[in-house]
Amino acid sequence: MVPMCGIVGYVGSGPASGRPLEVVVEGLRRLEYRGYDSAGVAVVTPDGLQMAKKAGKLVNLATQLGTHPLAPGTAAIGHTRWATHGGPTDDNAHPHVSGDLAVIHNGIVENFATLKAELVADGDGFASETDTEVVAHLLDRAYQATGDLTAAMREVVVRLDGTFTLLAVHAAQPRTVVGARHDSPLVVGLGDGENFLGSDVVAFIAHTNQAMELGQDEIVTITPTTVEVTDFAGRPAHARQYTVDWDAKAAEKGGFRSFMDKEIADEPQAVADTLLSRTDVSGALVLDEIRISESVLRAVNKIVVVACGTAAYAGHVAKYAIEHWCRIPVEVELAHEFRYRDPVVDERTLVVAISQSGETMDTLMAVRYAREQGSATLSIVNTHGSTIPRESDAVLYTHAGPEIAVASTKAFLAQITAAYLLGLYLAQLRGTLFPDEVVAKLAELRAMPDKVQTVLDRCDLVQEIARWMADTPTVLFLGRHVGYPVAMEGALKLKELAYIHAEGFAAGELKHGPIALIEPGQPVFVIVPSPRGRHSLHSKVVSNIQEIRARGARTLVIAEDDDEAVVPFADVVFRVPQCPTLLAPLLAVVPLQIFACELAHAKGLDVDQPRNLAKSVTVE
Repeated sequence: MVPMCGIVGYVGSGPASGRPLEVVVEGLRRLEYRGYDSAGVAVVTPDGLQMAKKAGKLVNLATQLGTHPLAPGTAAIGHTRWATHGGPTDDNAHPHVSGDLAVIHNGIVENFATLKAELVADGDGFASETDTEVVAHLLDRAYQATGDLTAAMREVVVRLDGTFTLLAVHAAQPRTVVGARHDSPLVVGLGDGENFLGSDVVAFIAHTNQAMELGQDEIVTITPTTVEVTDFAGRPAHARQYTVDWDAKAAEKGGFRSFMDKEIADEPQAVADTLLSRTDVSGALVLDEIRISESVLRAVNKIVVVACGTAAYAGHVAKYAIEHWCRIPVEVELAHEFRYRDPVVDERTLVVAISQSGETMDTLMAVRYAREQGSATLSIVNTHGSTIPRESDAVLYTHAGPEIAVASTKAFLAQITAAYLLGLYLAQLRGTLFPDEVVAKLAELRAMPDKVQTVLDRCDLVQEIARWMADTPTVLFLGRHVGYPVAMEGALKLKELAYIHAEGFAAGELKHGPIALIEPGQPVFVIVPSPRGRHSLHSKVVSNIQEIRARGARTLVIAEDDDEAVVPFADVVFRVPQCPTLLAPLLAVVPLQIFACELAHAKGLDVDQPRNLAKSVTVE
């Protein structure tokens, strides 16, 4: 699996100037979280192509441009790379050039070795180890034959196997950028006398909030005043225009130390915005684009949630809520395993895909497989215009705004919130909850943003403990019921951000093996269920705390206000407000996010861009 790279393209109608380069570099800065092993730009100037690229973070490229500035231009493309074929070196950085043509690429060309051998046999030489340089040579040859960059792109894409977004410019077409997408994201930004391309709207949101989504296997040609979209065969294609509902300020740190700090602080708003405008005039719950008939949803006898990483843990929370409210069995599958194990799904199965970006390749492939089997599909995503919701039968958008930090925080809370809405909608539709019960539970949900804010307001103790534990080599997490996925998410955040061993366990499994890990001084977070819950899990988890404390563990307990039963057995208690059991993950996970973030800061690590990771995985 390979994370996506950052891609930006720009063309303007004015005279040659520094604006193309300025726009592209700014876009790369906003996209650096998607790929950051190297960065590069190519500018079409009156004197031909000019290029700069540099291994390492974007600041290295900026330094080079400051020392060796490029000439004014009319169009430009830029790229931040997450290395696949070939290491993060200057030569392997994008763009790649052949003749008067430059190209950048997100994805993997799986048949590049065959294509490269063909080109080498025909006399072409290569300066890099990348699959992308093969595309540059193929495009250059096709351009020489056709004299048109769009036609050249059309000839080349049908020869490529794998996953790709491509952007290309040619010195002979100084006011044209051509892009193509196959199983990889690309979006158009519509300006006044200028147009943009990007792997995400973040790339151009400072300049326009008008965007256009591209479909699968489409080619787009932008000039300063036109946008032409066709399929790979050259037939005109319809691209839907939409308005981005947040501005550039939402993608800035806003005075915080890191994007992650800001995004944790944004969590109350993310939950509140995801709950907005979800009822009709009669008070009944309504969702976004539900293109599945009510009769089909009433007939569903199984739900399968497919997701990866943090989104999968949101799916585990969804399982508890949906099964309880709707009495439908729910399975949670890692998307990358789903279609390879011959799953039992049919026309009475609802497959729910959860993805922040809407471009996660494993999850997209799972959606496509489910549809092939006749299942209805519904996606929970944060990104309008992305592929997964376009290929699903229904979509429920979270409204968390842009999430720049690689490790997900506010998107996780928004995904859980959306899953609760889905569960209540199905319960309303199927009659497993009375209308007044749905209204009451929606009211409980709407009270959660203020409670999340209360947890944030109490973060000082969590941060103090994290700084004190900066040299800790391993941390364990225990939870039961909805606390179990919270424990797994807490462990994942610590792995992602602090690079230390962390594991989340179901507390009931403790005596079945994990208790062997307990030794004097071992830190263990314990997520304690409410003593007011309908199950008798509270006393059982308190007993678990006693068991590990007796063996020398340092117990860090997350418990509700006024839960005094945990006090004698806890070294530290982090308090959260009282709330219904099923909604507790919205609160319990926040101290764990803060802990991981602060511990990583204390170790001097890059919180927003952890090593070896990028925001979205867009190649299977």
